Amino acid sequence: MRFLLLRMLPVAMAALALVSSPAFGQAYPTKPIRLVVPFPPGGSLDVIARAIGQKLSEAWGQPIIVDNRPGAGGNIAAEVVAKSAPDGYTLFMASNSFAINPSLYSKLPFDPINDFAPITFVGSVTNVLIAHPSLPARSIKELIALAKAKPGQITYASAGVGTSPHLAVELFKGLAKVDLTHVAYKGVPQLVQAVLSGEVALGSASLPSAGIPELIKAGRLRGLALTGAKRSKAAPNVPTMSESGFPGYDVVIWFGLYAPAGTPQDVIAKLNQETIRILSLPAVRERLATHDFDIQTSSPAEFGAYTKREIAQWAKVIREAGIKIE
Repeated sequence: MRFLLLRMLPVAMAALALVSSPAFGQAYPTKPIRLVVPFPPGGSLDVIARAIGQKLSEAWGQPIIVDNRPGAGGNIAAEVVAKSAPDGYTLFMASNSFAINPSLYSKLPFDPINDFAPITFVGSVTNVLIAHPSLPARSIKELIALAKAKPGQITYASAGVGTSPHLAVELFKGLAKVDLTHVAYKGVPQLVQAVLSGEVALGSASLPSAGIPELIKAGRLRGLALTGAKRSKAAPNVPTMSESGFPGYDVVIWFGLYAPAGTPQDVIAKLNQETIRILSLPAVRERLATHDFDIQTSSPAEFGAYTKREIAQWAKVIREAGIKIE
């Protein structure tokens, strides 16, 4: 009898663990979920997180607490999630800085691949290359010719070293084989003002920010090219980089949902399916459209593969441009 009890003990313990798991049956979620956002309230990423969080809460009857943890280009928030319990109750709404930072920083307190479980791609916002109207270049082709005639003399602004708009221009520089001088500002409003005043010739920023579409329509700024793969309704007359001589060029500020590595697969599947359902709702699509947000979703495997491709792409660009943040 003692022998039989000992033989049955591991089976009984495994069954108990399964029943008590947050992923067992339809139990998940049974308590509030924390959604960590790496930037302050009010930005595009925060708006998206709150739109999804509100609908998740309505569907599941549990509070979704948006936890803004800005700092270090998103690394502070990523570390919080990486070190959280893999039980589905801590999630990470990341931007593409998540894929850029491994090549920018010499050391990170987390591994973007091994410490996270991808859930779904959420969508993206395009960047735009803007110019002061006095710049004698009305297209990317003309900008290339001007830059080759004046190597290093044309300045462009971004809202920070290593941001997507900054790297979008660095990628363009490498493809076009031109030399433009980067000037980093504290934020998009500051860089837009610098272009408006003629302090710098060019600026690179996310299209929806700081009233850029309205300034382009008013003729106060010139939109040279969008960095995404398709044109935007917010600036329909601005061509893409792909249309401007760089086929396949596609650099956007993307957003996606992750959980800590080791989160049960049925929890990941449930989060994936519910997030995709929420992003298909007309009210959510209408709300995000006001931010020129292009909704895109994926399977966890597709999003994981996309993350790896992004890390590899920006590692190459950052290495060739010699960009580093200590």
